[in-house]
Amino acid sequence: MIIAVSTSDELQRAYPGAEITDAGDGVLLPGLVNAHVHLELSALTPGEPPGRFVDWIKRLVPRSPVSADVVAEFARRGVATGVSQCLRFGVTSVGDISRQCGVTRPLLKRGPLRVVSYGEVQAMANRRGLLEERVAAAVDGKDNSDRLRAGISPHAPYSVEMGGYRRCLEAARERGLPLATHLAETADEAPFLAKHEGPLRELWEYLGAWDDAVAAFAGGPIRFAHAVGMLEYPTLLAHVNYCDDHEMALLAAGRASIAYCPRTHAYFGHPPHRWREMLRVGINVAVGTDSCASSPDLNLVDDLRLLRQLAPEIPALALWELATVRAARAIGMETRVGTLEAGKAADFVVFSASGNDPLATVLESETLPKQVWIAGEPVQISCQITVHDS
Repeated sequence: MIIAVSTSDELQRAYPGAEITDAGDGVLLPGLVNAHVHLELSALTPGEPPGRFVDWIKRLVPRSPVSADVVAEFARRGVATGVSQCLRFGVTSVGDISRQCGVTRPLLKRGPLRVVSYGEVQAMANRRGLLEERVAAAVDGKDNSDRLRAGISPHAPYSVEMGGYRRCLEAARERGLPLATHLAETADEAPFLAKHEGPLRELWEYLGAWDDAVAAFAGGPIRFAHAVGMLEYPTLLAHVNYCDDHEMALLAAGRASIAYCPRTHAYFGHPPHRWREMLRVGINVAVGTDSCASSPDLNLVDDLRLLRQLAPEIPALALWELATVRAARAIGMETRVGTLEAGKAADFVVFSASGNDPLATVLESETLPKQVWIAGEPVQISCQITVHDS
């Protein structure tokens, strides 16, 4: 861990026997934090942008059952690819959404990344009977370690009913677990919640799993989360691409954080995100990459670079905070990572940069990290990482 932060001269006087590593001309940052990623989907590629969000989901969700062995192998390959990409791009901590957490957690529990593993729960309509089984899998802490912490994630308001959301929140509160959900990702959520109509109802018909016992909710997904009580818990809300002024006020009055995924947002062609307004009213906003099914890769800095283009008036330092201190807070790791200060993990990333504002220089170039350190040890970032089952 970091034991002191100061100038090199002062540190050499205080610790005369310390080994010195000179990172050269550049900028030293905390290891980057990807607040929202699906590592197990890292073997996928986005393909052409879909006409509709539901059409993209249909690409990912098979109608016919797939064997557990095939699913597990797909997740293993995805995790290995995803971890390698994270390290290459300077990411040392992640908020990982995992539908296959029984497969991914044993692979991730010994590192190299620091992971909050949100076990994903889907249980609606004819699949609501799976709720308790999936909650139990999500909250299972047998793989918790210094590098991995279990959390829980009811997937979205179009795949988990209100009772299921309340059960997930209850489980998180009872165990003090991190909680996340996808919320207001698509404009289709509000009509689905209110009248069970639109493309998301079409999706359920496509899956052959709908029933009419699903209760309606007329207020839209953010008010739905407020009614459940999730906004009063330090919940990570992924996306929040659709948000009116009243909903903004609900978010500002609560404890939830937003994980905005700029390149995924652009891929789907959503209207401009209100992240700047969210920051102004005191909402904690972080950046994430989402998955390789909707983003070219897991290069979190490229998401910051897109924001630099969209909002050149925002200081570079404020943008980097979205991938460091704010992202750490969003996944409940702010006491361990996200800033360079004594008592926190010695996780660093070094970029070559110069000039009066090296933070801006990195965002206005295509440079990759030249060094990544985790727990005080340099990490090989130019080779493929193999994640071994334990």
